[in-house]
Amino acid sequence: MILPLEFQFIDRYFKQLCRSEALHLSDDAAIMSLNTNEELVLTTDTMTENVHFFKNDPVDFIARKLLRCNLSDIAAMGAKPFGYLLNLSLPTYCFTHEWFEKFTDGLSIDQKLYHFSLLGGDTTKNLHNMTFSVTMLGKILKGQALRRNTAQAGDGIWVTGTIGDAALGLLSLKKEIEWNQNLVNRYYLPQPRIELNLNHIASAAMDISDGLLQDLNHLTRESRIGAIIYKNKIPLSKDAEKLKKSYFETIITGGDDYELIMTIPVNKEKIALEESKRSKIPLTKIGYCKKDSNYKVQLLTEDSSQLKLNKMGWSHIE
Repeated sequence: MILPLEFQFIDRYFKQLCRSEALHLSDDAAIMSLNTNEELVLTTDTMTENVHFFKNDPVDFIARKLLRCNLSDIAAMGAKPFGYLLNLSLPTYCFTHEWFEKFTDGLSIDQKLYHFSLLGGDTTKNLHNMTFSVTMLGKILKGQALRRNTAQAGDGIWVTGTIGDAALGLLSLKKEIEWNQNLVNRYYLPQPRIELNLNHIASAAMDISDGLLQDLNHLTRESRIGAIIYKNKIPLSKDAEKLKKSYFETIITGGDDYELIMTIPVNKEKIALEESKRSKIPLTKIGYCKKDSNYKVQLLTEDSSQLKLNKMGWSHIE
């Protein structure tokens, strides 16, 4: 099977540098033993101006999205956030009281909302664009972390929330579609699913950052299985539903959803739906896992014909 360019890059240059705690660089985070009962989950993400956000985006929203992208990786492992390290590389014009007050106000809002705190970091001058990096730490009971490589044939494929709003929000910001504040809000402020507890329920999980199809393919590749999902089962918001006919490919490949995709054994579906109700986080079954030596993800239409797309998702390095 041919890996996406980004994963070829990781396989060739970085996997050789890792120890077992890094999980072969194939998961949302690394795991380290903290004590006899707990493990530490570590993840990191970088956001760069004109790649992940725009110069004129609200500064407090940039700060909150930076945290929430990392919180989503923590949620995908089934962990709870503990703290984070923050690195800022900024042009001269950012070094004002007003800019830093707005930025730290955004950080403070989400620290209180998700119950974690800043542990340290670094700030430097950058002659070009704003660049931010967060390393997030979470905690989980030993042996309970959710992985990407443990899905089984026959498991159902489920997602949280709705898919595609953020990608459409980006089109709205770029004036490629009509302005829609709801979609723009989803682009600015993803909803990390920290409150959903699927430990001992889901067989595998990861977050959706690069597009539903591409991230599901990461999971099937690591679990060495195939998947079938159905176009009409993918949950969409009312705003996305109105744009589905013209922008369906964007909806499932555009990325920035930061919802969770997971596999759940059939005999645990009832308890998963009970947890969905408790946490008030919607769960939708969109397909199932199957044996497939090529680890393919097939997207089927209402009449069970296979839908072909021009791309699988977004890449960090292409």
